[in-house]
Amino acid sequence: MWLLPALLLLCFSGCLSLTGPGSVTGTVGGSLRVWCQYESTYKGYNKYWCRGQYDTSCESIVETKGEENVERNGRVSIRDHPEALAFTVTMQNLNEDDAGSYWCKIQTVWILDSWSHDPSDLVRVYVSPATKTPRRTTRPATTPIFLVVNPGRNLSTREVLAKNSGFRLSSPHFLLVVLLKLPLLLSMLGAVFWVNRPPRAPAGR
Repeated sequence: MWLLPALLLLCFSGCLSLTGPGSVTGTVGGSLRVWCQYESTYKGYNKYWCRGQYDTSCESIVETKGEENVERNGRVSIRDHPEALAFTVTMQNLNEDDAGSYWCKIQTVWILDSWSHDPSDLVRVYVSPATKTPRRTTRPATTPIFLVVNPGRNLSTREVLAKNSGFRLSSPHFLLVVLLKLPLLLSMLGAVFWVNRPPRAPAGR
């Protein structure tokens, strides 16, 4: 009867000796970092990151080697920070297949059996699709074109274009000037000249 309480005490103490964030979320193509805190008792032990549904059968991905150097395995790296009593795991260039159950673990037992158990803490990793930012298109600012016309002269189309060299022939505004505004302006000038024409002398005088 004493075996069951002893196993529960062993598991409970192992769970308290190592704590992780519980869950982390990243986006496709991005990266995420996991912070696992441990007790000072495990300062000199190797730490590792493994994946699987259960901590007793998970597959080790990357492991420290008793130093503060960064250990890397593909897109996953791990580093121990003894001064902070923690180790960090970084996963880069995430994809949807990276989502799942992982474990922060400390290697305290070299030969694992049914009675052995490394301190561990479950971390669930979630990967969300990357959000696409819509592109914003900006139209270049156009400089307004002013038509310069001397009201005292009846200008031809060629003279008008010569005075406004920046005018583009293919612009809609130019077509509007030629087809509508210029004839109207010429008609108004003609009416002004007609009203102000000198009176004719009476016939026979």
